[in-house]
Amino acid sequence: MERVILHCDMNNFYASVECLYNPELRDKPVAVGGNPEQRHGIVLAKNYLAKAKGVKTGEALWEAKKKCPDIVFVPPHFDKYLRFAKLAREIYADYTDQIEPFGLDEAWLDVTGSLRYFGKTGEEIANEIRARIREELGITASIGVSYNKVLSKLGSDLKKPDATTVITKENFKDMVWPLPVGDLLYVGPATEKKLHRYGIFTVGMLARTDPAVLKRLFGINGLMLHRFANGIDHTRVQKYEGEQAEIKSVGNSTTTPRDLVCENDVKITLFLLSDSVAARLREAGLVCRTVQISVRDSKLNWFERQCTLPDPTCTAADISQAALQLFCENVRGEYALRSLGVRACNLAPADYRQTRLFADKSERTEKLETAIDDIRRRFGHYSVRRAILLTDPKLSNLNPKDDHVIHPVAFLQ
Repeated sequence: MERVILHCDMNNFYASVECLYNPELRDKPVAVGGNPEQRHGIVLAKNYLAKAKGVKTGEALWEAKKKCPDIVFVPPHFDKYLRFAKLAREIYADYTDQIEPFGLDEAWLDVTGSLRYFGKTGEEIANEIRARIREELGITASIGVSYNKVLSKLGSDLKKPDATTVITKENFKDMVWPLPVGDLLYVGPATEKKLHRYGIFTVGMLARTDPAVLKRLFGINGLMLHRFANGIDHTRVQKYEGEQAEIKSVGNSTTTPRDLVCENDVKITLFLLSDSVAARLREAGLVCRTVQISVRDSKLNWFERQCTLPDPTCTAADISQAALQLFCENVRGEYALRSLGVRACNLAPADYRQTRLFADKSERTEKLETAIDDIRRRFGHYSVRRAILLTDPKLSNLNPKDDHVIHPVAFLQ
């Protein structure tokens, strides 16, 4: 039986939620982002008025302001976005238990087994879901309907806002092949630019390219993109486990108010990020066995490195020490860094660790940091701070735990 997969994408999600809470913004160009004064801000979402002026998701706030001088910047409120994402998934759950979130605002739904139960087609279910999101949540969604995840994702992007697009085996070449190759899932800017250098500008041109050539250019990912362009994708929609879904990793990253140019700058930023990661691990009752850092310089060159810890941990002391060691091993000489990230991976339940007869330094540190968590819950994040943070108030004026950006999960996990 041919699968029926929906991809639901809530339109301009962050900006739509902000305009819902503040109706005065509805007739103004709006972008949700960080603090333009502190520079740790990019456009996370924009409404259609801002989009019409050329504002793009992911660009710096100053770039958006240059394109659209009357744009209104709104700080992100992730508690609201999490609430609306949960409400949307509750609507999806009325139609299937095969729900795979792709970030907060997107999700795949496999409704193959629901068609007979509801006596509806995939398109009719999509239209019903769109109507419920509009009426119950006050925002809109676009939904793609197809026989696999890749094409349903592409379908949800074709018509916006508040639209349903159906891509079938019979019409997919007519609908998809003329599209720019950059519209295909996982053809990012760098890949698109490389494809253009080899004369591949549309999805159809990619589909007709010799797979051996694509493998030589992009490795195994080239073969994956060739299958996607030919409408082939057998990836399953994962069953959504609700609030009990397994957490794969916990991480934070930030663009700093100024370039980081010395070890003390890096140490402050890595500790702030590690402090946030550790607090979130303790909240979830988890420990990590791997620490990963990401580094981006002022020229936007970027890399990641990771290391395995000698013992599982959930303390900022251990995570920041590992992060700083990774940094020092991989960055030498002069540098000017724009952003850093810290991620805890290879997670396990906190009770995974063996109980020791005598408490060691790590256990004492964990108890201390847990006590700090309690103080901060009562009196605010800045009620307890490390002395090193006082050496640079501008860099340390960051609360990544409350301000963290939630990114989509990886499609290829």
